[in-house]
Amino acid sequence: MAIRLGLGLPQLRQYDLAKDVTDVARTAEQIGYDSVWVYERALVPDHPTQGLYGIPGLPWPDWYRGMAHPLVTLTLAAAVTERVRLGTGVVVGPLHGPFQLAKALATLDAASGGRVIAGLGSGWSTDEFAAASPRPYEERGRMLDEVIDVCRAVWGPDPVSYEGAVTRLDAAVVGPKPARPIPILVGAAARKALVRVVDHADGWIPVAMSPDAYATGWNELQDIAAERGRSRPIERVPRVNALYSAKAYDGDDRQPFQGNADQIVTDLAAFAEIGMDAVLLDLQTTPRDAQELKDVAAEVYEKAAGL
Repeated sequence: MAIRLGLGLPQLRQYDLAKDVTDVARTAEQIGYDSVWVYERALVPDHPTQGLYGIPGLPWPDWYRGMAHPLVTLTLAAAVTERVRLGTGVVVGPLHGPFQLAKALATLDAASGGRVIAGLGSGWSTDEFAAASPRPYEERGRMLDEVIDVCRAVWGPDPVSYEGAVTRLDAAVVGPKPARPIPILVGAAARKALVRVVDHADGWIPVAMSPDAYATGWNELQDIAAERGRSRPIERVPRVNALYSAKAYDGDDRQPFQGNADQIVTDLAAFAEIGMDAVLLDLQTTPRDAQELKDVAAEVYEKAAGL
């Protein structure tokens, strides 16, 4: 398979966390998936201060309710797999203490033999920031920068020193160290966030973009890299959120990655045609249970083998 596929792990409330995370992770590795991934939704407010993604009036989807913690979920997967990479796609960096997040990711990488991919975003929910962030929502960009800087420092050689808005380290020994340098990928769409990718990250996670929007964003990212003198490669792993159905979706309003396995693979092909060689495919939303999720994951992988 030319295009490398990653699979979203089951974190939603229709799944049994005691058995389904490890079951799906093992199966994904056996099928041939390159990586397994988690994402973060800390809470669902009864009376949101803003709409979904900050869009006025857009309701939060019901499936966000009761979502499992991303790093706990990923740790369960790490314990029962040997090959697949273990990605956060994405964790909202500013909702976490930078030092503790850096140490948790380093520990998971050391324990898994160097398989972690740290996908980070700045977040969009004011309700989540009120509940969890050490700094105000308005400072989320600066906080994400600090999270990235602290990760680089903590993962580097001892003694570790750092001083920022939240984190102060004065010549400390911090371990364990990652098994190898953990790649940091940043979710970004606006120019300011794309500049952060170029200046601070190893790669880019475009979230829920159509192939055309992805191509436009990638061209802009390359232009920014040229402007700022970046020569090292930028890893790209677009996240696509599928709404699987057993029957083909035949409405004129079909969204990308909505429908049966054939339609999902057709949309994957559109990414392959514009040069994308890796995709994070999250299929967990609509299956009834882990068995259906595994069946769909296997069908999509088999049908995508020629891409």
